Amino acid sequence: MIITKLKADGFKNLKSIAIDPHPRLNIFFGDNAQGKTNLIEAVWLCSGVRSFRNTKDKDMIDIGGEVMSIELAFKDREREQIITYRMARPYVKDKSCTVNGVKVKTPSKLFGGFSCVIFTPEDLELSKGSPEKRRQFIDLSAAQIKHSYKSVSEKYEQILEQRNMLLKNIAFGRSQKEELEVWDMQLANMGAYMTLLRYNYSKKLGEYASKLYSELSGGREELRLSYSSTVFDRIEGRLDYRGDLAEEYLECLRKMRDEDIRLGYTGKGVHRDELMSFIGELPARDFASQGQHRSIALVLKLAQANILLDETDESPVFLLDDVLSELDPSRQEFILSKIDNMQVFITCCDDSIPKNKTGKMYHISGGRIVR
Repeated sequence: MIITKLKADGFKNLKSIAIDPHPRLNIFFGDNAQGKTNLIEAVWLCSGVRSFRNTKDKDMIDIGGEVMSIELAFKDREREQIITYRMARPYVKDKSCTVNGVKVKTPSKLFGGFSCVIFTPEDLELSKGSPEKRRQFIDLSAAQIKHSYKSVSEKYEQILEQRNMLLKNIAFGRSQKEELEVWDMQLANMGAYMTLLRYNYSKKLGEYASKLYSELSGGREELRLSYSSTVFDRIEGRLDYRGDLAEEYLECLRKMRDEDIRLGYTGKGVHRDELMSFIGELPARDFASQGQHRSIALVLKLAQANILLDETDESPVFLLDDVLSELDPSRQEFILSKIDNMQVFITCCDDSIPKNKTGKMYHISGGRIVR
């Protein structure tokens, strides 16, 4: 999968961007706050995922501007497709998105068409950051393979919020405990499905990440990933998420009801699970060095891209937003060598091309490509 054309105008500070990217390496350089990351963000939005910078709708349009537009043409194994993404003041909630000229209901409906993997400096905290970051990572990664997973996980969060509100109402005597049953049945069905998909994806992720980490460390260290469930003691070999797993999940919620009412929130479920990483026998979150954490984050992103390629037979577009400057030369060379068969977009502050690489360079200043 490669981007063949990219246009952006009025998205934040971007002005009249129009490029035909190189099928392999594309470097966007310039001083800070000139629009390099805005360009990467524009590409990312076309994948149907919310902004990795948590940009609010009203802030997507340039200050003083009225309209923003993004147009991205990409080619996969079968054909070339065109995605458009437009917004206008004052109705910034009414986004207009099309695929090949056909309007889609919401930007999230773009998901599953154009695939990319993004690696930002914030992702370097993936290993030592909060469990929520790792849950978000594995949810997005699994959804890129199994597109139905995204809607299920979003629905789970909505039901969970309703259940937590009900728990508080029960504690204050405004609702009855029996009302939990209908919510618990829904949570159990969706939670069992999510657990199984997360677990199976984690196994694949662990296989790829372990091999990559061993190579990166020169065989001196071993990385192991493990999915830790707050509901199930054993997941391996279990497949019946509609029956056996869902029933066990429901029973767990029933047993926890009194404690959940006391706490005011749901204490067990996929929303509390964890993706654990170990170097040797030691948990990385507690014992890994800064360099080891960065290596883990690096191989997790590379593993995500490799799984996408293997499962869909399409290489994703790899976006590196100002992350190479955060890595030492050996890790820089490692990541570039592993994505050599993919189209890559790199943002950085200087115009140096990695050794033995060919591609295109774009100098961005004031939201424009000046050369």
